[in-house]
Amino acid sequence: MDDAIHVVCPHCNGVNRLPKDRSALAARCGRCHRPLFSGAPVALSSAALQQQVERSDVPVLVDFWAEWCGPCKMMAPIFEQAAIQLEPSVRLAKIDSDREQAAAAKYGIRSIPTLILFRDGQERARTSGAMDLTRLVAWVRQYL
Repeated sequence: MDDAIHVVCPHCNGVNRLPKDRSALAARCGRCHRPLFSGAPVALSSAALQQQVERSDVPVLVDFWAEWCGPCKMMAPIFEQAAIQLEPSVRLAKIDSDREQAAAAKYGIRSIPTLILFRDGQERARTSGAMDLTRLVAWVRQYL
């Protein structure tokens, strides 16, 4: 429908319909009643990532990372700051490529950190390596 957007809850994976004229920042899930956006990246499983990408009208920026990766650790606080600036226009999510090897394989992750921006169920942009906050936010906004 033109008067609503679909937003997938990061907690229960329920699909919510929100009126376009209502602020998504204040919205809560109809199923689990938790906030749909918290101003912080959400950790996702492979299945939850698929639900976010395929069912949400909100673009999803995914950080593929690993605990042992130095540049990933350097990028983590920057990614958190980006969530504050970009939500609710973009869902920021993290996938631990060691724990979620199926997702890493599906998206051909060869180096980390790798950021992939999904919109309308499709990959729209990809970049590898750490970047500062200004560059990260500008990179995302150019594809919105």
